Amino acid sequence: MGTSILVTGGTGTLGRAVVDKLTAGHEVRVLSRGHADDRGAEWVRGDLRTGAGVATAVAGVEVVVHCATTNGRGDVAATRNLLAAAHRAGRPHVVYVSIAGSDRIPLAYYRAKQHCERLVEHSELPWTILRTTQFHDLVATFFAMQRWSPAVAVPAGVSFQPIDVRDVADRLAALAAEPAAGRVADLGGPQIRTTRELARTYLQVTGRRRVVLPLPLPGRTFRGYREGRHLVPGNAAGRTTFDEFLAGATRRPG
Repeated sequence: MGTSILVTGGTGTLGRAVVDKLTAGHEVRVLSRGHADDRGAEWVRGDLRTGAGVATAVAGVEVVVHCATTNGRGDVAATRNLLAAAHRAGRPHVVYVSIAGSDRIPLAYYRAKQHCERLVEHSELPWTILRTTQFHDLVATFFAMQRWSPAVAVPAGVSFQPIDVRDVADRLAALAAEPAAGRVADLGGPQIRTTRELARTYLQVTGRRRVVLPLPLPGRTFRGYREGRHLVPGNAAGRTTFDEFLAGATRRPG
């Protein structure tokens, strides 16, 4: 069997894809607050926010892939607890996934991710940090939340470079099998498209008829988005387009 790897956030959108990818060739352990399934991984009950069970989860592993997030609310405390336990458990390689542009756009969640990055960098553990663009799931959810509205509102002048979580999982799995590399190249989706284009694609694939309404939004955060500080045009490495993601999602049962 390959490397022994702990995945945090293994029941989340990205974490599930990472676990599925890693179990093909590694000994995988998942830290969870209660959920467990039969995907070929060992499940350890614990809570990163309080530190309960974390020492057991990191014991004996060679790599930690840290995917867990609470949208910023508890990320810093969770990361601090994880790193402290890892330090005591034999100094495994920590692979942390962050967000492209998180150091260039003044969003509260991004500030939390930056704080976590600094904790990892100064942890005295072997570390690798991968930043990625927004997931297809997030963009689709933004549009789905407006399904009862007569129009789909989007920020005017903003483009995104959405990426499939399976493409991110592939990259994280490769990094987990390699020596610590520090900050690696940011990973972006295969296409940069305006929010208007993405909304129209979503409506077409899902068979909905709505007006797409671009809204000019003020503030430093949206100025950063308009300036493309969250984009990675030089590393459009993802393979699955937003159209392909939506087509696959509409074919899934349920």
